[in-house]
Amino acid sequence: MRIPIAILALLAPLAAGAVPIGYDGARHLLDRAGFGATDAEIREYAALDRREAVDRLLAGARTEALTPPPAFVHEPFVPVRELRAMAKNDPKAFRGEIVRQGLELRAWWIGEMLATPSPLTERMTLFWHNHFATSQQKVKLAQLMYRQNVLLRREALGNFGALLHGVAKDPAMLIYLDNARSRREAPNENFAREVMELFTLGVGHYGERDVKEAARAFTGFSLDPDTGAYRYRPFFHDPGEKTVLGVSGRLDGDQVIDILLARPETARFVAAKLWREFVSPTPDEAVVERWAAVFRGAHYEVKPLLRAIFLSDAFWDPANRASLVKSPVDLVVGTLRTFDVHPADLRPAAVACAAFGQNLFAPPNVKGWPGGDAWIDTATLLGRKEFVDRVFRGSAFMESLSAPDDGGMRQAGMQAQAAPGPGARLERLMEVGMGSYTFNAARWSRSLGATRDPAELDRLVLAADPADPVPAGLDAAARVRALASDPVYQLK
Repeated sequence: MRIPIAILALLAPLAAGAVPIGYDGARHLLDRAGFGATDAEIREYAALDRREAVDRLLAGARTEALTPPPAFVHEPFVPVRELRAMAKNDPKAFRGEIVRQGLELRAWWIGEMLATPSPLTERMTLFWHNHFATSQQKVKLAQLMYRQNVLLRREALGNFGALLHGVAKDPAMLIYLDNARSRREAPNENFAREVMELFTLGVGHYGERDVKEAARAFTGFSLDPDTGAYRYRPFFHDPGEKTVLGVSGRLDGDQVIDILLARPETARFVAAKLWREFVSPTPDEAVVERWAAVFRGAHYEVKPLLRAIFLSDAFWDPANRASLVKSPVDLVVGTLRTFDVHPADLRPAAVACAAFGQNLFAPPNVKGWPGGDAWIDTATLLGRKEFVDRVFRGSAFMESLSAPDDGGMRQAGMQAQAAPGPGARLERLMEVGMGSYTFNAARWSRSLGATRDPAELDRLVLAADPADPVPAGLDAAARVRALASDPVYQLK
């Protein structure tokens, strides 16, 4: 029986999709969707076809962290008036405590990235942290930054609409974009502007009048100074008639968010940003439009959008391999995960990420980290290479963090340790803590099992062929060290 050509054409993609993704495909999927991958994880996924692999990845998503958080996050909230008194009476101690808690929180999150059975959850939590950028430099309180992190993780692969509504009432965001004190007599426009420009529509899809009217709608979104929790203040709210993007009424903030979610530009904006996160620096507008339609059709559920992305030909296109620069978190966490490095203290990892330009809980501004090629300059490239060298060869690493302004150590402390004391303590922490950041070649080689073909090791370590020839005759551990020093190791 001859099968009609039209039916064969329909069956062809299904047949292609049923082919196992193989070692290279599994490495690509896990590296892009997480922070590095071990050889065992890659082999587990290699036997699956695209749909099986993607569905397994999405099914493992979490809504809560596995790692217990720092103890201070569960301590009673110190009322704002008491915090102000502490900052006034002993500013040095106050700043020191902020630095200590902030660094502890950063180390905790890196620990979760390493320990989680769902790296995709942490990848998306980090993505939303950059999308809804807030910084401890302004918020100050690590307790509030932690609460926001919990919200981002809960909806990391949940519902974007729920996340957007939650972020609008998040205490850290209310402080960061000055909405906590916005009131009818003097509406603050910061959140109203950024929710349109950076969180939903993008530049060019709203006007100044929309911002002003939305700012009026968001008055009343505030917080309780005694608990640090969200609190609606009706006497702050402007109850009058407003018009936002052509919709009129006695609008409040939640209604404005629903107006933004109803606009097709919102789904396109998020889909394009996820293209740059997972595929390449330059989105294909036609593909992004298809993804946006999936997003809107799923009522802003994130999983269907990610499934469309990870099943797309664009994601699997060999031309897009090694097209993205690893972020500092990708480099640091990915190196530790892939090569089974278990540091005794993760605070140096947090400081290293900050030194390379990605200070967790402290993006540079409301636009977040620009990413891409901006991760690499002459200073950060040297530091990144020295970090890798320190892990694989035990070489000195502190020079990359010893710029005249204290570089990443000061940044990791949110610029708070202006006095030499805390900066010096962070430097000593790095000197001692980095001692356990060492690649155990024997243990790692045993985890590989049988001796591997050199080309297979290359595919584990690098997203593409090495830029520099690797000397022949090296054992597995020596070859890995050489590959980690290759420029391609900085890409994913």
